[in-house]
Amino acid sequence: MKINLDLKPGTEPIKSDGSNYDFSELAELIKMNSNTHNKKGVDLLGKRYQSLFETLGYHTKRYPRNHIGDHLLFSSQTHSGNKLLLLGHLDTVLPPEVPNVFSEDKDWIYGQGVCDMKGGIHVAICALREVAKRYGSIADIDVLLVSDEETGSDDSRQITAVLARSYQACLVFEAAGKNGEVVVGRKGVGTFVIDLSGKAAHAGNNYQQGADANLAAAKMVIKLNQLTNLAQGTTVNIGKISGGIGANTISPNAHLLLEIRYHKGNERDRLLAAINGIVATEQVKGVTAKLSGDIQRDVMQANDKQAKFIAKLESILGEKLPTETRGGVSDANIVSATGVVTLDGFGPFGEHDHTKDERACKKSFVRRVQQVSLILLEYNGVKTNI
Repeated sequence: MKINLDLKPGTEPIKSDGSNYDFSELAELIKMNSNTHNKKGVDLLGKRYQSLFETLGYHTKRYPRNHIGDHLLFSSQTHSGNKLLLLGHLDTVLPPEVPNVFSEDKDWIYGQGVCDMKGGIHVAICALREVAKRYGSIADIDVLLVSDEETGSDDSRQITAVLARSYQACLVFEAAGKNGEVVVGRKGVGTFVIDLSGKAAHAGNNYQQGADANLAAAKMVIKLNQLTNLAQGTTVNIGKISGGIGANTISPNAHLLLEIRYHKGNERDRLLAAINGIVATEQVKGVTAKLSGDIQRDVMQANDKQAKFIAKLESILGEKLPTETRGGVSDANIVSATGVVTLDGFGPFGEHDHTKDERACKKSFVRRVQQVSLILLEYNGVKTNI
């Protein structure tokens, strides 16, 4: 099936390399700063997306927030009840003072969010336009855009998890792999803080009267680091250490910030038990420790239901859909943890995300819009069930 890609009348067909693709709409969105902490900017971007989705017949539900951008659910008609969720995020990483610029050359487009993930949302919108063009309306395909993914989805996590349970499957529009891979697995991640309390003393006159929190923290760092198991894909990273008053004072306090990542649920359980054990064990006499934090996003693991879904998509596309697993996390982890069949990486292929050099491959845009259009044309409840 040839996909029109929303061409204006009289224009030439889109070339497979994307060299004549009109990115002006995406450029407008790229130029809008949407750093997670820039509520005004995120909400302005959200209103622009609201206009685009409502033009396609969607109804908007807004989840108002005071300090971050509002989360947005765009709902289509319900026909079969056999529903598909398209998931993305509004926020980007670079702060407002970094200029938001858009540029392009023969093969690439450049700008904040071109692959993570305004570019991915653009793919979804283009594909949905194909559905509306062919069938006149869209049904059983909803879109959720959250505003805090780049900072861990602490606020939106519960909303995403609750909503996801109403859907048969979920497609997430983070960037594709270099060869068009979709993502079937992502590591789980947890972030923790260990606060240590000791006793201050003069390092020269009363050394033995002190309880050195820094020394206890150092011993913990060694033990925590030893939990890493690269063969299993498990890492423990102590990313920040602070503590003490000065060189002449036994440290009365120390602070550790650490992250764990893991590919398997049993590794998560091993890490949690071991960390709790280390914190509960007195490393230096008189120093106590307190652990806080939690799993941010649990592991997304490939499974049989997912494999069957991929096989169905391949039958729709008439080609193999390459897959990969990634060490990074996304909101796909949240949906997958609910038991809903989840695939990630339906955006374009890109590089250097989270930097001023972020770019996305034009050819991959064309390919992804074609693929996602075919999937959504088949999935659209106005026509049939997948």
